Amino acid sequence: MMRTTPRDIAARLDRLPSCRTVWTIIILISLGSVFEFYDLFFTAYVAPGMMQSGLFTPQSLGIFASLKLIAVAGFGTFIFSTFAGLWFGVVILGDAADRFGRKTVFTWSLMWYMTCTAIMAFQHTGQSLNIWRFIAGIGFGVQLVTIDTYIVELVPRRFRGRAFSLNQFISFCIVPVVALLAWRLVPINPFGFDGWRCVVLLGSAGAFAVWALRAGIPESPRWLAAKGRVDEAEAIVAELESRVIAELGVALEPPRPTAGEAEGQARLAEIFSAKYRGRTIMLSLFNAAQVIGFYGFNSWVPTLLVARGINVTRGLEYAFLIALAQPVGPLLGGLFADRIERKVQIMGGLACMGVAMGAFATAVSATVLVISGIAFTMAANVMSYAYHGYQAELYPTPIRSRAVGFVYSWSRFTAAFSGLIVGSLLATGGVPAVAVFIGAAMVAGIVLIGVMGPATNGLALEQLND
Repeated sequence: MMRTTPRDIAARLDRLPSCRTVWTIIILISLGSVFEFYDLFFTAYVAPGMMQSGLFTPQSLGIFASLKLIAVAGFGTFIFSTFAGLWFGVVILGDAADRFGRKTVFTWSLMWYMTCTAIMAFQHTGQSLNIWRFIAGIGFGVQLVTIDTYIVELVPRRFRGRAFSLNQFISFCIVPVVALLAWRLVPINPFGFDGWRCVVLLGSAGAFAVWALRAGIPESPRWLAAKGRVDEAEAIVAELESRVIAELGVALEPPRPTAGEAEGQARLAEIFSAKYRGRTIMLSLFNAAQVIGFYGFNSWVPTLLVARGINVTRGLEYAFLIALAQPVGPLLGGLFADRIERKVQIMGGLACMGVAMGAFATAVSATVLVISGIAFTMAANVMSYAYHGYQAELYPTPIRSRAVGFVYSWSRFTAAFSGLIVGSLLATGGVPAVAVFIGAAMVAGIVLIGVMGPATNGLALEQLND
């Protein structure tokens, strides 16, 4: 009897049809990212409440007050701590999922940031608040990389794009919830408790409920096979196949093995080998460019609205209306996710973001402000689901998590400092200056993907990385 090989495991996974069994796993993984997105996005919405609590005075900030030397002051220290933690997580611990497994890291990173965020909600100085924000950021930085890796390895090639669109649709559904909670809770102090603290704690409570669902998610068979644990991979794939056959009532088509990835333990240095060097440079620069638009708008929505003459309360209301569009982009993307080449979707999303930001900067009515904000949000989230899948496709299984963590880290690094630039531009040139900055970054992203990005739609991971 011939022994099952990693190549056989990949071929059997890729021949699975679109069915409830596979989509249920994608949904369960996506629920894990819901509260990761909750944590990422509450920053913008709780900002007014945190500032009103007096947490960002020089005395309260302690050691963080020294960040004023690099133009980070007040609430900017919280944003800086968030992205510094994310950067540290993806760079220092980005290889955790390659070493210990996708499921293990998925589970414990969820517990990590859930616990640390809950602790953060009870801090009463800016210094302790920022310390716990940094520590929590490490956890959901690792989670972001792990989820992308997890999905790309479990989902058959024919509908990887739709899988990422569903993942991000589910994830972004939480953003309007954050915005609504902030709109209703931040201006008040329910039961004498700061409203922003309530918003933060509700996210941790929800994440704990999702953690209980982890039993329904298998380990990645591709990762197991790459680690030499082929019998375990075989058992998981066989279980999936039997569930699919029972669900559909028909036999599966024969697997069609393609060229396999090189077996053995790959080193991170491989991302700079002749085969992957261009991809690594392209994705690193692209991540640095796209995040300027994505978080340059999303982390500043209420502040940008106030800069356009909207008062704080009304600004939170308009921010909530814009947030309602967060899940719409990935939902619409499901219609063309696997029909239009992934890199084209990314380029189109970036172009629309630049145009919408220009409209937002020059709008003369609240209606146009909200509509252009919605358009920007939808375009940004089409770009987001497409590139999250795209970058995970471009590296081999043994180093996928570490490689994605490395290129993704440049978005965290840039986000930490682009916030300084956005704040400075807003103070000196207003929203139009911010729009020019974002527009230039979007053009850079389009050129990078268009010139250096390979096509990936419908190709097996092993074909892309043989």
